[in-house]
Amino acid sequence: MRLNPRHYVLDTSVIVSALRSRHGASNALLLLAQKQKFKIVASPPLFLEYEDVLLRPEQRLTHGLSIEEVNSFLAELAAIIIPVDIHFQWRPQVGDPGDEMVLEAAINGRANALVTHNIRHFAPAALRFQLSVLTPQQALMEISS
Repeated sequence: MRLNPRHYVLDTSVIVSALRSRHGASNALLLLAQKQKFKIVASPPLFLEYEDVLLRPEQRLTHGLSIEEVNSFLAELAAIIIPVDIHFQWRPQVGDPGDEMVLEAAINGRANALVTHNIRHFAPAALRFQLSVLTPQQALMEISS
């Protein structure tokens, strides 16, 4: 049983892309989440990964935000996220061990979809769990329909 309205887990690649470009689909998704057009679902480990990646020096050079601005963004993001506790782990399911926590957040959170730029990483496992895997552009189209 999936949740209604739409609940999506956003892969870290989507969060990173959202901060790198204000004009892309990833950024548009965050704006729609802020307007409550859909809900973001994340586990504490996944949120900590968002924080870790966004605060890396090479990422800060790319997105151009200060540590304070990243922390402010993360606080705003945390305020709209539905937290998910991980009750069951199904490891290994995907080729990249770093992707396991994203998949587990989606499964445990009963998300409608996992949104990522790396569909091929998640596709085989998503089939096993009857989970949709969408690009940010596909998620935007689904939200608009």
